[in-house]
Amino acid sequence: MKNILVINGGQKFLHSQGSLNRSIANLSIDYFKNREGFEVKSTFVDEEYDVNEEIEKFVWADVVIYHTPIWWFSIPFGFKHYLDQVLTNGHNKLYASDGRSSKSPKLNYGRGGLLQGKKYILTTSWNAPIEAFELEGELFEGTSVDNGPMYGFHKMNSFIGMEKLATYHLYDVMKDPKIESDFEKYTKMLDEVL
Repeated sequence: MKNILVINGGQKFLHSQGSLNRSIANLSIDYFKNREGFEVKSTFVDEEYDVNEEIEKFVWADVVIYHTPIWWFSIPFGFKHYLDQVLTNGHNKLYASDGRSSKSPKLNYGRGGLLQGKKYILTTSWNAPIEAFELEGELFEGTSVDNGPMYGFHKMNSFIGMEKLATYHLYDVMKDPKIESDFEKYTKMLDEVL
């Protein structure tokens, strides 16, 4: 049995209603509920949650699946608040220390995570087209989502001991959406990695 935690980092704010990330989070939940060998729990950060229960969900999970829109090249403020609350309060459950010792304070930073052996998947949704990342001379100068805007997010997961299993990015979701195709590709990715 694999324990899956699905986290929807989308939220309602101004013109955003969070429907795309709600849809992909529900797709993930249904995917695992309809297959044997998985137990699934979920959190929608735009709804009420209990920080201590969330910490226990991270401890329980074998795989955490994050779904988030990208606002101004980062995760939404509600998702950031959720992570700040859960991870900081997760001391001694999610991480023991920053990994350094008093004997060697310059080495091993980021190796105090307690979630060793656990994995995560990240999906992001962008207004930007993929060309903004892939083409020289465009905004991200040939730097990918994972090595650019989401690099710190990946390191955050590494800090608590988790390993990246996969990422999937939905591009140009407002001006040239290909949602049905993206959802099919995302589902195929889940088939392959899990």
